[in-house]
Amino acid sequence: MAGLRTLLALPLAEQRERGYADTVREILQQPASWTDTADLLHQPQVLAQLQAALTPAPSHIVLTGSGSSMYIGECLAPSLQLGLGMPAQAIAAGTLLTHWRSVLPPGAGLLISLARSGDSPESCAVVSRLLADAPDYRHLVITCNANGKLATDYKSDPRVTVLLLDERTNDRSLVMTSSFTNLLLAGAGLVSTTRTDWMASANRLARRVQHVLDDQADALAAIARQGFGKVVYLGSGGALGAAHESALKMLEMTGGAVTTSAETYLGLRHGPMSSLTEDTLVVGFLSPNPTVRAYEVDLLRELSRKQLGMTRVLVGEGMASEWLGPNDVAVELAGMDTVDDVLPLLADVVIGQLLAFFACLSLGGKPDTPSQGVLTRVVENFSIHQEGV
Repeated sequence: MAGLRTLLALPLAEQRERGYADTVREILQQPASWTDTADLLHQPQVLAQLQAALTPAPSHIVLTGSGSSMYIGECLAPSLQLGLGMPAQAIAAGTLLTHWRSVLPPGAGLLISLARSGDSPESCAVVSRLLADAPDYRHLVITCNANGKLATDYKSDPRVTVLLLDERTNDRSLVMTSSFTNLLLAGAGLVSTTRTDWMASANRLARRVQHVLDDQADALAAIARQGFGKVVYLGSGGALGAAHESALKMLEMTGGAVTTSAETYLGLRHGPMSSLTEDTLVVGFLSPNPTVRAYEVDLLRELSRKQLGMTRVLVGEGMASEWLGPNDVAVELAGMDTVDDVLPLLADVVIGQLLAFFACLSLGGKPDTPSQGVLTRVVENFSIHQEGV
């Protein structure tokens, strides 16, 4: 498998023939697209939209989506709860569709629907059902597709606000990449756009990740060439959502050839540690919080002591050499003194995307269409059953 520069140097027609043209473009466009999304969030009309969604203040926030979009909600919920001072939780759209009466918090809440296409059957059905059966809920739709059902079907309902991202974020590839990180960044805008230093931090992160793409992509490609059979992704707090998303990316892009799991650092000890065999890649997303980081480092030292796993990829700032072996990779985000808990998660997710992209190529797959027809870019329509039927 060639390095990133070699892959990009091939003519576009050959990139398409090899099946990676869209995916590599959408991964690499992310730092520039984040700057654009941050600019969008500071436009007066968008600020007014976000403020309207939170006025009057809801009693709680529920973030929903399907697949990758659900994991965006997992990334966002802790930050929104802390920043807005109200309960926030992520609930999968499928769970809301089948069990909304037992899982949806009662009262005047805000449902945030996160969607690349906005055409997923369960996502649309959930909004329709809750508008009818939970009328106290208001809705904020954040989507990448101006023509999707979530963006178009509810325009006349005053309870629904739609925040539309740049069309460029509406990934053409089967897997979500730039759509995921930009939807995540947009959701963070509910809290962070009121901070004067947030824009500077978003731009600083974009530069750091661009540096990683320029200088460390080939090191990640070399990791993929090692032929691991399993990957375990570790994250704390909102980073567990990034771990879930990275595990899904690897599973999707390798067509299940690589077994994946996602856990918290503390949760790994309670059973999942037994899965760390000699062909297991361990990917650790490190928290910037010193207390949380201390727990994470304890776990890394335990893995070293027990000689568990094959290779490590660690992502974070201020990593010590003792946490890494000679064949491990440290993705150092130096100077990322962020004012937002969500921003570092964007970098975590990009590393997960790159590892999955290179693993797909190393297995002879095509990242743009990796599942050979098993999966489709938008989930195929299925019957929406009415309650009591």
